[in-house]
Amino acid sequence: MTSTLSPKNKTIKTDHQLEGYTATGKQSPALGTRFRAVILMLLITVLLLGVIGGRLGYLQLVQGEQNRELAQQRRIRILPQPPVRGNILDRNGEILADTRLSYSAYVWPSAQQKPNWDQTRDRLSEILNISSEAITEQVEQFSKNNENSLKSFRIARGLTPEQVTAIEEYSHQLSGVALSAEPIRNYPHGKVAAHVLGYTGAINEKERKEQDNDYRRNDVIGRRGVEAAFEDRLRGKWGEQQVKVNIQQQIVQILGEKEAKSGQKVTLTLDLELQKAAEAVLGQQKGAIVALNPNNGEVLAMASQPSFDPNLFSSGISSEKWKQLNSESNNKPLLNRALRNFPPASTFKIVTATAGLESGEYPPHTRLNTYPFLKVSGVRIWEWNRAGFGRLGYVGALANSSNTFFGQIGRGVGKDVLIDWARQYGFGEETEIELPNEGSGLVPTPEWKEKHDYPSWSVADTVNLSLGQGLMLSTPLQVALMFAVPANGGYQLEPHLLKTETDDSQWKTSMNLNPSTLKVLRKGLRQVVTRGTGTALNVPNLPAAAGKTGTAELPEKKTSHAWFGGYAPYDDPEIVVVAFAENSYGGGGSVAAPMVRQVMQAYFEPN
Repeated sequence: MTSTLSPKNKTIKTDHQLEGYTATGKQSPALGTRFRAVILMLLITVLLLGVIGGRLGYLQLVQGEQNRELAQQRRIRILPQPPVRGNILDRNGEILADTRLSYSAYVWPSAQQKPNWDQTRDRLSEILNISSEAITEQVEQFSKNNENSLKSFRIARGLTPEQVTAIEEYSHQLSGVALSAEPIRNYPHGKVAAHVLGYTGAINEKERKEQDNDYRRNDVIGRRGVEAAFEDRLRGKWGEQQVKVNIQQQIVQILGEKEAKSGQKVTLTLDLELQKAAEAVLGQQKGAIVALNPNNGEVLAMASQPSFDPNLFSSGISSEKWKQLNSESNNKPLLNRALRNFPPASTFKIVTATAGLESGEYPPHTRLNTYPFLKVSGVRIWEWNRAGFGRLGYVGALANSSNTFFGQIGRGVGKDVLIDWARQYGFGEETEIELPNEGSGLVPTPEWKEKHDYPSWSVADTVNLSLGQGLMLSTPLQVALMFAVPANGGYQLEPHLLKTETDDSQWKTSMNLNPSTLKVLRKGLRQVVTRGTGTALNVPNLPAAAGKTGTAELPEKKTSHAWFGGYAPYDDPEIVVVAFAENSYGGGGSVAAPMVRQVMQAYFEPN
């Protein structure tokens, strides 16, 4: 190492101590520049720390309370609480529809603002079997329509145990998703009375906008049947829970609750056991059975086959299953055939007999020759036995269901009288029972034919109408109401499903029939059972019954629509039963009459 000796003080400096100085002992310019840079950096650092400290102080001291409230709000969420839907009961208090607990998944819209939203959405999609696009669309739609982002919405209901377990297991990946135990519609008897009860399903946006503001996105609404008809009574009112969530948006505390208001119960006129019997009698036969009280219009049973299980809709139904339930190949099980239109066939001869008797053209003592066929408008309208029955009066003609007898009555009184009495019996218009989607049937007229481009009205049309054939259409419920008229002494009824305590007279309107007309009708319908086409009801363990067969042949299908309507006891009727077998291989006497007998036996034997 070299050294330099100062001549004045003999101090020795090493080479590195002399670095940065010139030979004259002055400081190097490079060292001064670096020193000033260090000082400047220190000043900037102090300034920045001062600004940050000042801001922190401002936030803590001046805005501290406001920020604490904001942070608290971000931990508070509003979780909607759905109401318990009201129970549906039969006339004896038996439960037809109630609720059971199930889990639903809710999403807070704020979840999509988090960095891991894509992973959350995709994981939820995998668990719920809902596409990621559909989840995003629902979240965005809810956010668009709801300014309050604290509220969540239900994205799926009726979760399976496996789905619940998966959401709990992956909760760390599902920030903004919550489980909620809530009621779901339950039909404990499965398919029984499905067409009367209807079902529930998620409301769509169009429906929600048409309803009051208490409906939420993906809310449940009654569809079809009683569920739709009495929606306002059954649905109840929503409640809310105020909850505190952690950073993963998981509920850690319930802070407050506004209880949901349960819906009201609805008691129906249906008899559960009679309903079960009617459905068992139908079995796999496509068709319908209606049973009602002829004195007040209470519907005791209404069965339709094929049927469906309304529980399928409680948790949401797949598009594939929905298509299957609406397919022609599956005979459209969602259709309530008790309210659909079919030709009433010879059951309509009750109306034709009434028209002849009340018109005065064919009084009670009338007797007419019957023939193998009637030739009208160049068309042969055949007697069903192809031979005729000789000379008959009304009673014998009803017992034997003579086409040529009642064809002559219809031709004689004319189309206008027939059409008028058909309408007085309630054909051609809805019965206004509480159920939606009811058919009105059809009473054809010359005007109707012209409007729908049919050939002009002919005498053959009048004769066909008198036999319940041609263009004439009615529902099984309308036919049951027709049978109630001779059963109750001449009153037209307003059918209903809601059980009330009102007097029977509220549901009855007199048709002002002559006593002689009622006497002839009742005697003729009784002889149908004792010696005519409906002897299937003439059995020892059944009270004396009356009724009428009907068979609408379908030559192109080689099948028939088979009808039988009847009431019992004959002298003091308690029940009317109508059975309709669609596309059956047999007539009203062989197919439909035994069905009515079995339903009546189920009604009377317990008593």
